[in-house]
Amino acid sequence: MKHRIYTRLPRTLAVAVPVVAILASAACSTTDTPVANASSTTSISATQQPAATGDSAIVTQNRLSADAAVKAAGAALAKCRADGLGFVTVSVVDRAGNVIAMVRGDNAAQHTVEASREKAYTSAAFGADTSDLSQRTKGEGSTIADLPGTLFLAGGVTVKAGSASIAGIGVGGAPDGMQDQACAAAGRDAIASSLG
Repeated sequence: MKHRIYTRLPRTLAVAVPVVAILASAACSTTDTPVANASSTTSISATQQPAATGDSAIVTQNRLSADAAVKAAGAALAKCRADGLGFVTVSVVDRAGNVIAMVRGDNAAQHTVEASREKAYTSAAFGADTSDLSQRTKGEGSTIADLPGTLFLAGGVTVKAGSASIAGIGVGGAPDGMQDQACAAAGRDAIASSLG
């Protein structure tokens, strides 16, 4: 019987009833969401954060600015050119491996593009220079060298804000990985004073 009465209600009333029920339910619930003033937006109080762990649902992450990345890439390439190694590629990536800045030196081979990016990502993700990480790739069976998108050859340096890795600088193309790494370190040094 209840079903028949509901279906006979005018269409606008049938739609309005569920909406009113939802609004009434919302009005009866209690929240501690204060309104700062009538002209501002609603702010969420700390008590609405997940209570079990005290963790926030929002994470703030430090990132290297585009200007700093361009400066680091330029300084790394300048160091390589000064050493007679201008045929390298320099990549600056964030911790997730996204390229912030990249510069390909004159006559740099195509493989140097990906090598520099992978070295930069490896150092950023692991928070260490790739020359220091290469020992972790030794051993039988699977090693961290099997992780896709990584390259555990010298030439990548980590960029840190405090103790947290926020970026990586990778250089590829020099005849020796430690020459790549010296250029990458020069890029890091060029922005070190602005990292705090």
